[in-house]
Amino acid sequence: MSTDIQMMDVHKTNQLLEAMRAQVDPLADEVIQELFARGEVGSANVWMSYLMRHGAAGMERVPEPLRGYFERSGRLPAWVDRELLSEGQALFHRCGPLAVVALVGAALPTCYAGAQGVQVLHLTSRMETDILRRIVETAQMVVDVMGPGGLEEDGWGIRDAQRVRLMHAAVRHLVRRSGRWDDAWGQPVNQEDMAGTLFTFSVVTLRALRKLGYTPSAREAQAYYHTWRVVGFLMGVDERLLPASLEEGERLADAIFGRVFAPSAQGREMTRVLIERLDHLVPGQVFEGLAATLIRHLVGEETADLLAVPPSDWSHSVLKPLWLLGWLVEGSECSELTARMCELFGRKLVEGLVWMGRSGSRPPFRIPEVLQESWRVRSLEERARMREEPESLLERSSA
Repeated sequence: MSTDIQMMDVHKTNQLLEAMRAQVDPLADEVIQELFARGEVGSANVWMSYLMRHGAAGMERVPEPLRGYFERSGRLPAWVDRELLSEGQALFHRCGPLAVVALVGAALPTCYAGAQGVQVLHLTSRMETDILRRIVETAQMVVDVMGPGGLEEDGWGIRDAQRVRLMHAAVRHLVRRSGRWDDAWGQPVNQEDMAGTLFTFSVVTLRALRKLGYTPSAREAQAYYHTWRVVGFLMGVDERLLPASLEEGERLADAIFGRVFAPSAQGREMTRVLIERLDHLVPGQVFEGLAATLIRHLVGEETADLLAVPPSDWSHSVLKPLWLLGWLVEGSECSELTARMCELFGRKLVEGLVWMGRSGSRPPFRIPEVLQESWRVRSLEERARMREEPESLLERSSA
């Protein structure tokens, strides 16, 4: 491709993305505006829970405008490839714990690097409490989407996408009314920011998996990307921002990130609290300090610097756990061992999410039994019976 054509394509892409900062989601916005006008916005969660229990058979009881929204937003796109969906979910089945590490170590920090988009997260969060809730809810959506049957009719993944889409519309409504929104940031939760966030679950996650030692085939990577492309459609992302191929998706993602990444006090604060909350989710000394080192490794030095991620300390964060676990012996390949350790860290993260769901104040974290067994994630009962020691970690991880 000639330089002139490349420059023309970049110009057109920037024009499109700039226009997308003024575009949102009319379908969801109209529903939320009507519910607020009636004083019935809380009913959205009630009827969402009802549909999750009763499925499409219960749709006739759902009142308008929610019924129309659920029916229209729950349809998969005409271009969906169900074979690719199945293959994308199978990849998640195989590398789920590492995908969770990619989520918290790459996807979420990448979202915080968007200096304008992060303003919505900051305005609507209570920091310490909401960061942890956001980790749990985002991880739950990933498991629901990528779990078996997640994108089938009445699948948990479809319902989660519909719920998040409505939540985005409610946030737009409230932020606009708050008087704290700067129009220079574009619309709150606009199309460019929605697409950028979507790419963190596909493009950014796939890149992070490679850095974590798991390299999917070209077909597997395309399948994973396609699955999240379908989710983007369900969540109301403009189809012009949903390229068909992973290669095109990577180019568009990089164009968006190049436009929106910038240092901000809000992004740095969100990242600081994220690191603290990750240490809380995986307590003990074995993985102490690993979160910051992983984030810097996965997002790269430039992005880590604008987020003020602490400097990497591989000797403390990686070599120490390998030694404590008994994995660091003479002749060991450190890269292979690091990949094993990151997978173990991912399993501990998932167990931490399950443990956080034990409280009656929040819904339990759901993991399909087939994934729980495949990932060797302990149940609440097992976790309550055992206290973590390096020796027991080694014994189970080597099984």
